[in-house]
Amino acid sequence: MQVTVETTQGLERRMRVEIPEERIKEEIDKRLGKLARNVRIPGFRPGKAPVKVVARHYGRQVRDEVVGGIVQESFIDALSREQLRPAAAPRIAPLETGAGDGVAYTATFDVLPDVSLPRFDSMEIVRPVATVLDEDVDRMLETMRRQRRTWKTVERTATPSDRVVVDLEGIVDGEPLDGAGATELPVQLDAKSMVDGFEEGLVGARAGDDKALELTFPQSYPEHLAGKPVTFNVKVRRVEEPEIPVIDDAFAESFGVADGGVEALRSEVRANMERELADGLRAVLKQRVKESLLAGDEFDLPESMVRDEMARVMQRRREELEQSGMDPKRMEPDPVAIEEPIRRRLSLDLLVAEIIKEHRIELDHARVRARVETIASTYNEPAKVVGWYYSDRERLSGIESTVFEDQVVEWILERVQVTDEHTTFDRILNPGQTDAPAA
Repeated sequence: MQVTVETTQGLERRMRVEIPEERIKEEIDKRLGKLARNVRIPGFRPGKAPVKVVARHYGRQVRDEVVGGIVQESFIDALSREQLRPAAAPRIAPLETGAGDGVAYTATFDVLPDVSLPRFDSMEIVRPVATVLDEDVDRMLETMRRQRRTWKTVERTATPSDRVVVDLEGIVDGEPLDGAGATELPVQLDAKSMVDGFEEGLVGARAGDDKALELTFPQSYPEHLAGKPVTFNVKVRRVEEPEIPVIDDAFAESFGVADGGVEALRSEVRANMERELADGLRAVLKQRVKESLLAGDEFDLPESMVRDEMARVMQRRREELEQSGMDPKRMEPDPVAIEEPIRRRLSLDLLVAEIIKEHRIELDHARVRARVETIASTYNEPAKVVGWYYSDRERLSGIESTVFEDQVVEWILERVQVTDEHTTFDRILNPGQTDAPAA
């Protein structure tokens, strides 16, 4: 077998492979010999037809099968011989073949880049540190109270803490807008879930009022609506004020805490918050390690790898939109907007893979089991949840990937300079919101 490789551009390689006829003929003869022992050919008893006769009947089919198999094998052998790592499936030009002439083909493909790892002893990572404080639990209980609030109709104007039930119609360019109409829609005036200015425009309204709210769709909306003026014609049906429950034993029981009352509820809430905080701290630390890795020397990415990943992301997004009943053509992401995050993720994947390969890090299956059991412990029947994960290879692989990533992060943290930064529960779990100062 003769192999020649040339660089066409960047990471693209063109490899020509020539396979001598002798190799093909040897395999064809083996196949025909096996076939002759079993095949039925008119005029001969089963398995008694001469190989030459079998070749006249099946020679072309056998040759095509042999050539197909040898092309696959030879491509893998050639990659190994030339020490090439393809980034995606090759594009193989039509085979150059003919009886007695052997086979030649040209494969074009991108190769993975050479990845240089940073000097870990010169990297600095800031590790967030936090604990769940009593005031954190108090705030969480207050949130739980608000989640359990009920609504009572009142005969007065609406305040920012009220809920207003409305009928509405959205008008754009003088025409009703599909999907922007509703009947008996509850609008919580402090929720900020509608178009900017909608909730504020209903403060001071009372049952029976008709309002025309002149607003503008934000730039983040789909292209056909982004930045466009819209008129919402609103009919106020009723104004409702919240009734928030008291934190007492009955409140605790409503959350499934049958014994121990409020103190038992606080203990359970604290335990859940501590689990969430541990996950949050780990996620923030992992993200900081990733950012530090990406801050090192840049390397080229195979364009075929980027194109393939973008196509997968776009297709997955279309399927999600279709499952949600939305029009993918109107809501699918802008390819330009998703390209840079995809490039960063692929670069990070290559860096992590290089660390794993160079330093021979192996997946800790005991940690995988422990992670599955931790997840299962939050359900009523943990054993069934554990079995559910281990009964599906794809399901378990998600946990394995997370654990493997954690192992790499820990390996890096053992070799870099780490400085602790004290923070709070809210800054980790609710970034960007007002929270208590760090201890």
